[in-house]
Amino acid sequence: MNKYKTILIKLSGEALMGTQKFGIDGDTVRYIAQEFRAVYDSGVRIGVVIGGGNIFRGVSGTAEGLDRVVADHMGMLATVINALALKDALENAGIPTRVQTSIEMRQIAEPFIRLRAMRHMEKNRVIIFAAGTGNPYFTTDTAATLRASEINADVVIKATKVDGVYTSDPKKDPGAKKFDKISYMDVLTKGLKVMDSTAISMCMDNHIPIIVFSLYAKGSLLKIVKGEPVGTLVE
Repeated sequence: MNKYKTILIKLSGEALMGTQKFGIDGDTVRYIAQEFRAVYDSGVRIGVVIGGGNIFRGVSGTAEGLDRVVADHMGMLATVINALALKDALENAGIPTRVQTSIEMRQIAEPFIRLRAMRHMEKNRVIIFAAGTGNPYFTTDTAATLRASEINADVVIKATKVDGVYTSDPKKDPGAKKFDKISYMDVLTKGLKVMDSTAISMCMDNHIPIIVFSLYAKGSLLKIVKGEPVGTLVE
């Protein structure tokens, strides 16, 4: 029995890199597709928002002297590349998938239309939402919480390289402690790097819980859907 019927998965672009320093690792994308397959087969409706940091980061582009708006638009295009790669892997795993983008590019993806997205999900198709919100100065974290609100998702699941939210970076601080559960306000006041403050506030306002977990713990995504305690719950 599943606890959640409709989920929004937030994938970072870095999740597609595997052990590489940049770009897309085929084996990693195929592994992600198999993790999705188990959840898809359980009957859950799946929406995905994907980042583009493995290809281009708007903020780092600004540091290199690019105009912020131009850099953010380049970052949005990077998310479309990742969305197409993930779609191909999901389709090869037998999962019908559609890509919708916030910036129109009809030759390769549908424009984002909420009712069309809802209809796809009713037909058991996975929807990958690319190009962020379509606006500069907004992160893909914010795009994830926005799309989650629009498709009436029961939860936002953020897949990361760590197994939850810690008091500090566990890679740098061996004394860092993991939270099993934490409130939205504590995340904001403690400055914990779960998602940006806009994304957290939107989830708080719309009463959408966030679960942060490690994508590389095999089977964890299915456990979350079934309501097992995995990672950190923000509510």
